[in-house]
Amino acid sequence: MNATADAEVLRLTGALDFETLPGVIAQADRYVAQPQLPARLAIDFSGVTGVDSSAVALLLEWRRRAAERGVALEFVDLPPNLLALAELYGVARIIQPPADAATP
Repeated sequence: MNATADAEVLRLTGALDFETLPGVIAQADRYVAQPQLPARLAIDFSGVTGVDSSAVALLLEWRRRAAERGVALEFVDLPPNLLALAELYGVARIIQPPADAATP
């Protein structure tokens, strides 16, 4: 994890699928339990080696949680197959909104 003045970058590595999701969720829960979250958070997927449809559900949940906490959330280097799944399910614009529609 790299931190800047008001932003942090979290890097994911390995598979993001049904088998690994419980561990990822547990780590995310510990992170968001912090009393002070950054104003901006980027989650870097460049180290993700594989995904399945459960990853789409996870990203939607992270978007919801970030909105509740007022954190601007950006997903960086999303794998093409994850974007394809999001497109298939009709949620691509929620997961990766256009640059002019960035969420706070």
